[in-house]
Amino acid sequence: MSTPPAIAVLEFDSIAAGTRAADAMVKRAPITTFRIGTVHPGKFLVVVGGSVAEVEESRTEGLLIGGDAVRSEIFLPDVHPQVFHAVSGKRQRNTGDALGVIETSSIPINVAAADKAVKTADVTIIEIRLGDELGGKAITHLSGLLHEVQAAVDAGVEVASRADGTVCHTIIPIQHPELRDQVSKATEFYK
Repeated sequence: MSTPPAIAVLEFDSIAAGTRAADAMVKRAPITTFRIGTVHPGKFLVVVGGSVAEVEESRTEGLLIGGDAVRSEIFLPDVHPQVFHAVSGKRQRNTGDALGVIETSSIPINVAAADKAVKTADVTIIEIRLGDELGGKAITHLSGLLHEVQAAVDAGVEVASRADGTVCHTIIPIQHPELRDQVSKATEFYK
């Protein structure tokens, strides 16, 4: 799957309103990536990708149709490929010395924080988890050398804090091999 230059992520507090907005969004512009679904607790998520103009037009339509049901949203006109692939559900191996975790109350804000983090420093996004089995939160796991992970987490937290995305974060300077292995496999307890 090729990486689109732009993505938008819209989080709705109504499944019905989100579904209606998603339909309007995909009808409005010829986007290349379209992913929708419910996330806990009872929210609806829409991710669109494509050219900057297409995504911006689709996003504008989603905001218009979604109205007050839009809980949070972001538009990334120059999305980093690692972010796109992580949002699409792809995981990377946890091979770095240090591990960084950015946790937010808003799914779109977490995606924006991850994008800023990976553009700031030489880190690998292990995963971005969006809402499910997280009580509606989102998390990003990053790995790399300690100074790179620190710079990435700081940049991501700054973005999330400005957007009022209620942020928790941590950095583990030297991961225990068992932690590194577990985070590489999955961070969901029953996986």
